[in-house]
Amino acid sequence: MESQKKYPPTFSIEFFPPKTEEGKAKLRKTREALAKLNPAYISVTYGAGGSTQQGTLDRVLEIKQAGIDAAPHLTCVGATKDNIRALLKTYMDNGIQRIVALRGDMPSGMREMGELAHANELVEFIRTETGDHFHIEVAAYPEVHPQAKSASTDLANFKRKVEAGASSAITQYFYTAEAYFRFVDDCERLGLDIPIVPGIMPITNYKNLARFSDMCGAEIPRWIRKRLEDFGDDIDSLRAFGLEVSTHLSRQLLEQGAPGLHFYCMNQAGPTEAIWREVVNS
Repeated sequence: MESQKKYPPTFSIEFFPPKTEEGKAKLRKTREALAKLNPAYISVTYGAGGSTQQGTLDRVLEIKQAGIDAAPHLTCVGATKDNIRALLKTYMDNGIQRIVALRGDMPSGMREMGELAHANELVEFIRTETGDHFHIEVAAYPEVHPQAKSASTDLANFKRKVEAGASSAITQYFYTAEAYFRFVDDCERLGLDIPIVPGIMPITNYKNLARFSDMCGAEIPRWIRKRLEDFGDDIDSLRAFGLEVSTHLSRQLLEQGAPGLHFYCMNQAGPTEAIWREVVNS
């Protein structure tokens, strides 16, 4: 964990591109509220197989025009090099200097992986095409990627992304700090020297969180699950407890040397704002 303490902390937020005009209007209000926190950047997700490509581009340019650094997610599954090359040029032409490079998910019905099958290949391609123009973020999985054969295999995959030219990493969210610290220690033993920023998912809806966690391999500790189940339809109490859990985790991570926090805000301002003001601006 010692290597992470040398990096200045970076605090950032993630949005997803809405599909409706109502959703876009709500996201603008969320962005305006969270902009007051002065995040280092806001990232915008990219749907399976690039299914939200235009939405991602539109939201990124809107964020940039509002005076906030924006970081588009870019995935390679199902994409061609020409398509990725064109997107990179568009982002460069619009002053975007940070990209979150991911393998991505295969869309339903698609069989071909595309010309680049893994995130390390995408990172290498971005570096070949654009040199050092972009700060490239990659994903890290303290609790192991759900499709990895083993923890050691997953760590080897992360090492390939770093060696391909990644600038820093954002982790999948988690609720056990020890998982993050152990992952960072494992990376240090391999000589991987980049900032690894913990991802924070505020708890606001138990059913949605449980479903999403099962899909992405994020562990919800049993004691937290049981407490959340007990709240039933008492949403206010559930959110108060969720805020307590996420705030404690965030403070613990920062106090022990994590180089910032990345908030998966789910296009909601309130929970992220509350945690941020308690642990970042306190």
